[in-house]
Amino acid sequence: MAMPALVPTYTVDDLEAFPDDGNRYELLDGVLLVTPQAAIPHQIVAVRVLGELHAYLKPNGLAHVVGPGAVEILPKTHLEPDILVFPASFPVRSKWFEVRDWWLAVEVFSPSSVIYDRDFKRNAYLALGVAEVWLVDLDQQEILVSRRSGPTDLPARQKLTWAPAEIPRPLELDLTAIFAGL
Repeated sequence: MAMPALVPTYTVDDLEAFPDDGNRYELLDGVLLVTPQAAIPHQIVAVRVLGELHAYLKPNGLAHVVGPGAVEILPKTHLEPDILVFPASFPVRSKWFEVRDWWLAVEVFSPSSVIYDRDFKRNAYLALGVAEVWLVDLDQQEILVSRRSGPTDLPARQKLTWAPAEIPRPLELDLTAIFAGL
């Protein structure tokens, strides 16, 4: 008789015991996701996107943009998008589990993370209440846009327009510049 495979589950508190070894340790409903440190192209593109988001959001002061961030729902979910945008109504000294409104989560694909990002984390972010998710594909030089209130994985290749309801002027992101040199 075959025995069912038992997958261990963890809590956010358990993450504190994991080694500080350069890997990213995340939880999705108690299931551990482990990915290695990101490569240089991943980090360069993530910083370019973060920089554009910061320049766009800073003048109005309505939101924080961080990289990485955390979408944390105690006790068993702790996901770390490469970039996270959330309202400035949450003070800078907030704990991740206190933040309950997210405008945007961005994941930059790496060979070791693409399956988690595309097949698990995107849907989890949307189900947890993140308004919009961007999956940045370095190989295809595109961003797949998914909205909680709309379709998933709409490709943007030359330009991406982001228009959060709270800000009157949309962001026009030049993807040619984001992917330059790859």
